[in-house]
Amino acid sequence: MQTNFTEAQLADPDLREADKILRACVHCGFCTATCPTYVLLGDELDSPRGRIYLMKEMLEGGAKPTPQIVKHIDRCLSCLACMTTCPSGVHYMHLVDQGRAHIERHYRRPFPDRALRWTLAQVMPRQWLFRLSLIGAALMKPVAPLLPQRWRAMIRMAPLDAPTPSPVDRPQTFPAQGQRRMRLALLSGCVQPVLDPEINEATIRLLTRHGAEVVVPKGLGCCGALTHHLGRDEEGRAYARRAIEAVIAEDAREPLDALVINASGCGTVIKDYGYSFREDAELASKAARVSALAKDVSEVMAALGLAGAAAPMPLTVAYHAACSLQHGQRVLGEPKALLKAAGFTVREVPEGHLCCGSAGTYNLLQPEIAERLKQRKLDNIARVKPDVIATGNIGCIRQLATPAAAPILHTVELLDWATGGPVPAALARRGIGMNARPAAAAE
Repeated sequence: MQTNFTEAQLADPDLREADKILRACVHCGFCTATCPTYVLLGDELDSPRGRIYLMKEMLEGGAKPTPQIVKHIDRCLSCLACMTTCPSGVHYMHLVDQGRAHIERHYRRPFPDRALRWTLAQVMPRQWLFRLSLIGAALMKPVAPLLPQRWRAMIRMAPLDAPTPSPVDRPQTFPAQGQRRMRLALLSGCVQPVLDPEINEATIRLLTRHGAEVVVPKGLGCCGALTHHLGRDEEGRAYARRAIEAVIAEDAREPLDALVINASGCGTVIKDYGYSFREDAELASKAARVSALAKDVSEVMAALGLAGAAAPMPLTVAYHAACSLQHGQRVLGEPKALLKAAGFTVREVPEGHLCCGSAGTYNLLQPEIAERLKQRKLDNIARVKPDVIATGNIGCIRQLATPAAAPILHTVELLDWATGGPVPAALARRGIGMNARPAAAAE
């Protein structure tokens, strides 16, 4: 693609990077076949190729974004399926992130939109505030039909009863069982511990059972992904800086083998810290170190090796590959191989490359499209007739959880159960596994 940035514009490292990304695009259109919004809507401007043209126009001109440009960029899920498909190596993620930040700086949204985005950015990264908001949302459920669509979607997705805080999410160290094989820091996160604290609990049990010492570092909370994807770049970077300093402090105390992440949306952003802070003289090397340490929990377990695993009962597992894991991090085979090694029958979901519609806050900001993608995903999952659905991201779990479908839970919960842990709560609530034989403990 030909670009026309001025020399003055190219002095800006972000625009220089945008120019390089845009020039890599050869208009081939392969990305359209795997873009969820194009598959649904059939609009060229809702494809990666179309959005690339819009962002080129917006960034080159340096002008105020038009409502049309904003609409189509907002509709992008950042699922990154286009990057997996692209034969030219176009780094769409960096381009759309820059496009969103440009929109946030130069476009004034209608007040209801601004209010909702501000609320999400302030509430979701802060555990205590997010927990309070869930209580408020539960109280609002009776009047939800009277509210605007986006607020209805937010209240509908809130659980009736938020789980109580887990003691494992406080800064502390969990010793390895037997000989220590690894020393790991765990990103406890912000949204996940509030919505589903069992995931961190299962992760810690699984890792320590396999010889890993797990540290929950002081000061390591939100990674900045939520605000970053809202285009609030400086807020996202502030969270990222705190996360980087917390990991580096723990690594300095005693070297870490990895920073374990069990929310794949966070993993994609943290693995990109080195790029995000490449121009920051103070943080560049620290950020690169944290990115190098960052590993999805399935990558760490693949390195440790699953020991003493035996599925407590024969279950067919539909593995839903979260976009941030398969496209963002290119972690493809490890989760399925681990589930098979644990004794479960694993089935891949048809159209597994298409997003379920969660995409961070997308299901709250674009509820109509998100609902259509959700139903498409659930229909495809039903085709493999699973007993249970497994995935590696809390957003997907919340998006696909429905009484009518098979129970959905995090991959680590099944692995923990198969190596000596308790019956996962999502199964217990359905009465599954309560009479199963005890799982064999890992040796």
